[in-house]
Amino acid sequence: MLRRIHSLPALVLGLLIAVLAISGAILSVNPAIDRLGTTVPERGQVSVALLAERIAENFVGVEQIQRSPSGSIIVYYNQGDRAEAMRVDPLSGKAIGPYAPSPTTRWIKNLHRSFLADTPGRAAAGISALTMLVLCVSGMALLLKRVGGWRQLLRPLRGSFSQRWHSELGRIALLGLLMSALTGILMSATTFGLIPEGADTEPAFPTAVETPDAPVPVGTLPALLEMDLQDLRELVYPMPDTPSDFYSLATAQGDGYIDQATGVLLVFQPHDRVQNIHELIYRLHTGEGLWWLGLLLGVCALSVPVMSATGVVMWWQRRRLMPRIANNSGAQAADTVILVGSEGNSTWGFANALHDALHKAGKRVHTAPMNLLAKEYRQARHLFVLTATYGDGDAPTSARQFLARLERFSGDNKPAFAVLGFGDRQFPRFCQFAREAREALFRRGWTEFLELDTVDRQSSQEFARWGEAVEPALSLKLGLTHVPSHPQTCPLELISRMDYGAQVNAPTSILRFGPVASPSAGGRLRRMLGISELPHFDAGDLVGIVAPGSPVPRFYSLASGSSDGFLEICVRKHPGGLCSGMLHDLQPGARIDAFIQPNPDFRPASGKSPVVLIGAGTGIGPLAGFIRNNTGKHPMYLYWGGRDPASDFLYEPELDGYLADHRLTGLNAIFSRTANGGYVQDRLLDHASQMRRLIEDGAQILVCGGRAMADSIRQTIDAIVAPIGLDVATLKLQGRYREDVF
Repeated sequence: MLRRIHSLPALVLGLLIAVLAISGAILSVNPAIDRLGTTVPERGQVSVALLAERIAENFVGVEQIQRSPSGSIIVYYNQGDRAEAMRVDPLSGKAIGPYAPSPTTRWIKNLHRSFLADTPGRAAAGISALTMLVLCVSGMALLLKRVGGWRQLLRPLRGSFSQRWHSELGRIALLGLLMSALTGILMSATTFGLIPEGADTEPAFPTAVETPDAPVPVGTLPALLEMDLQDLRELVYPMPDTPSDFYSLATAQGDGYIDQATGVLLVFQPHDRVQNIHELIYRLHTGEGLWWLGLLLGVCALSVPVMSATGVVMWWQRRRLMPRIANNSGAQAADTVILVGSEGNSTWGFANALHDALHKAGKRVHTAPMNLLAKEYRQARHLFVLTATYGDGDAPTSARQFLARLERFSGDNKPAFAVLGFGDRQFPRFCQFAREAREALFRRGWTEFLELDTVDRQSSQEFARWGEAVEPALSLKLGLTHVPSHPQTCPLELISRMDYGAQVNAPTSILRFGPVASPSAGGRLRRMLGISELPHFDAGDLVGIVAPGSPVPRFYSLASGSSDGFLEICVRKHPGGLCSGMLHDLQPGARIDAFIQPNPDFRPASGKSPVVLIGAGTGIGPLAGFIRNNTGKHPMYLYWGGRDPASDFLYEPELDGYLADHRLTGLNAIFSRTANGGYVQDRLLDHASQMRRLIEDGAQILVCGGRAMADSIRQTIDAIVAPIGLDVATLKLQGRYREDVF
């Protein structure tokens, strides 16, 4: 419901809101420009009388003096039969230049206030401001649910490019957009009389007084002598040769009239509280008189069209990924039920693959969101629960009602169940909702036919391995695969290879690829300009490669960035591995097709805090890339485990060079098949005190390697940091412990 509240108004009024934001951002620059060309005297330096006297020395026929909120002074006067307006220096009263409001600015103001449609447009602008308020509040609620509460609001964000940009911009611009929306709503309500603007803005015109004396020079009027220039809003002169007329005065405190002969303030009406609040709202909305605030609000407003675009992309992606399930049996006729918990619809692709495989195996399958758990399943023998976890362990959108509906399940037949969780191991409560759903089923007396398993970051390989475990449990041959759509591939050519590990029966190669020269005119132009034909990527991103005979891409962590001019991966050959076998058979000059999958969550943090890199085997690949790119020579320590230094000390020459030029601060390699050998977690325990000092100094830990190794490292780090009151879960919440696990 919350997501619908957030997305539906944005889709309906998104264009109007974007127009308001862009026009508001343009207008927000005006107060700063006005202030930039204005001299503002200190309070007490210039009185209104002194300014008027100096203006009288330079202009004749003065009718009006205005002071803008930014402090600029504008004089309206008659020169012959022609009315003129001039900006003047408040210290000298001399002309700076003609004052002529820009017609472009006036047009943009009308666009911002009323969409150039007068009263109906003003109503639309008010409704758009109200919608913006709803979007701000609902967006913040969604963000808090995603990150796990207020305390985690500043934690690093994960997700697709559109999701991260949408959330990051919203997090940065929220306060500014809230202020603009609230003040815009209040100004619209005032325009339509829904809330009062205050007392009458004009004071009562004074009764005519006898003025036996001739008008005195404006610079000698007592009321103006006592008034500081910073309080002035407007001074309107009396009609010439009309002794009974008065000076009309508007100030920051109120409005009144001054006798032109005596200089006495005859009538003064102070602004009431409502008027003062209204003026404050106007200043907060426009930045008038608060030029720095105007610029901040303008920057915040510029985020709106970007968030509109990313929001539409996210909506379209969810729509595109909405399930289209063929051969879906009814809930009461099915012998197998699949319930799906998904936030962004990606889990549905895996559920659809399972549904199709079971249907082809002769099963009557019913697939539905977890929110649609039926009150009974009359014929079902097996229940599959495939669910993601949202935020810090919460249920995803399509599973929010599952636990409540499970409590109301009344059927006598409770099919045996299996739960498969989808998530990201970077989160401390990885697949937490899947575990909660499993425990809830146990509490209600359901039995499990297959232990809970998990899939990390939509891994096709892990899903296929789970499918292999399902087959004997159901006595079926499923051949379960799911191939998520992936970007268009680009050709790569093998430049060089370094081979290791043959002596320890762990053949491993460092493969370096370059771009294939495009014969197109664009390719020739890029080569002439020295522009690389490689796609953009960074060390730690993933390259997807599809081996011949396999529909599923295999992902490898990148040991280089595109700025290095090559694409490098570290690959161990696995017995029977289609992709690793194909890659190990390549010789320089051979070509492959590949695509890049960004992995922005696995990166060294910016700044000068230490970075501890931990890996084993081919997990050294991205870690070596991080070290190579540490040109700022920030403290960086590598802990890595291999088998035998004589056979598989990967990147040994490069690491020695990085130590020499201080891109690498410390190298700690350990090998399992040597005398007094061990594993990388053993070396970490040997250096426990140093690790604690680094972590207390704000160090970030990056781990890359196999799942078993990563589990051992988590346990080891937990033991190391326990004496200082920390654990891996806390470090993850702080963005200081990240993993790339395969």
